Amino acid sequence: MNLTKHWAAQLDDYAIDVGWSPGGELLAAASAAGTLRVYSASDGALRHELPGHAAGANCLAFAPTPPLLASGGQDGTVKLWDAGSGQHLKTSELGRGWVEHLAWRPAAENRPTPLLAAACGRRLTLLDLEGSVRHAFSEAAKTISALAWDPKGGAIAEAHFGGIRIWDADDFLLQKSLPYANGIHALAWSPDGRWLVSGNQDPSVHLWIPAEDIELHMSGYEGKVRHLSFDPTSRWLATSGGARRVRVGLRRCGPRGPGAGDAAARRPGVRRLVPGLPRAARHRLLRRDRHALEPGEGAAAAGHGAHAQRRGAPVLVSGRPVPGDRLRERCCVCPQVRGLSPP
Repeated sequence: MNLTKHWAAQLDDYAIDVGWSPGGELLAAASAAGTLRVYSASDGALRHELPGHAAGANCLAFAPTPPLLASGGQDGTVKLWDAGSGQHLKTSELGRGWVEHLAWRPAAENRPTPLLAAACGRRLTLLDLEGSVRHAFSEAAKTISALAWDPKGGAIAEAHFGGIRIWDADDFLLQKSLPYANGIHALAWSPDGRWLVSGNQDPSVHLWIPAEDIELHMSGYEGKVRHLSFDPTSRWLATSGGARRVRVGLRRCGPRGPGAGDAAARRPGVRRLVPGLPRAARHRLLRRDRHALEPGEGAAAAGHGAHAQRRGAPVLVSGRPVPGDRLRERCCVCPQVRGLSPP
């Protein structure tokens, strides 16, 4: 597969964040200098240059109801913009910290009113379409490092060093606290709402099924896991986390855990997941569909952090080395996608 450049644009500083409008007509980019630029996706024409944040921009996010665009900056504010007209609509001051994460609640029939989750330092705040504060949650133990909405919009998960808190977005109560004894860089819910997954500093991937109080762990990455993505069916999870190797990080998520018997794990030169629990415990975690594995070949349930390492947590499969000019963190990809497969 060959990728062809359609258009390119020059910013006034490093690109910090980019985002598509819901319909794909617009592309917004935030620079380290603080300015925001809105481009036409079809031809790259600059629609608007917005002043953004004088101290520097950190993030941006389009609302499910276009053309509303939100941005967060190092000045501790969230700003709302009309991306169609380029008009500034509202500035919400959230505190003295940096606003580093923004996430709009997914559109749903039973929750028609969009809400914006904004993380400023240790505090998570929900804002409405007018930029007014709906609720400010209690401070986390450490700076918030990632946000993820439940796909149905009923809950928001926040991550910090030491764990995750899941808040109800309707009554603002704490639904569940998930401890994890290390730093967390990324969060992702599966589209079916069953799995909550973190990409970690240690480096590893940790998986929870919050409704069933089940957790699993995958380790063996060479670098911090900063990116996670489920496919629309919730069957496959792609991860990053390799500095000197491409990680074959597309894992099948079966009824009880990420399976080790998929095609990627059977390719030559690829190691299978190494379980770290007694035989009886592994039996309970075997996949129960027609691809079920023999005991000892499934992903093991585990604790977290250093404790998981001591228990022999599963080691994620690895691929082949990449040339020196490509020694950088790369997204893990399915080896069957030939245009993106490891060299």
